[in-house]
Amino acid sequence: MNQMPDVIRTIPLEFYLYFSTALFAIGVIGVLTRRNAIVIFMCVELMLNAVNLLMVALSSYRSDPNGQIFVFFIMAVAAAEVTVGLAIIVMIYRNIRSTDVQLLNYLKW
Repeated sequence: MNQMPDVIRTIPLEFYLYFSTALFAIGVIGVLTRRNAIVIFMCVELMLNAVNLLMVALSSYRSDPNGQIFVFFIMAVAAAEVTVGLAIIVMIYRNIRSTDVQLLNYLKW
């Protein structure tokens, strides 16, 4: 079985867990409290990156590269999501001249 590198062993796994939890909580609070679509989009990406950070940390501690490979594919999907999401936000801005999500109710009528 592969040995864990000494660099990873210097930081305990709990610190990665706490940091990832804090990042995820900041993202959730940002999604729930903000009204700007771009900020909400950034908070969703922050939550996704918090999960990726924890997955890489757990994968490194187990000396298993499968988690890191999975994170690579998650990041590729996130890049496609950013492209589509920003295109939608730009089209909303062109239609209503604002990125306020409260104004999106007017698009139903």
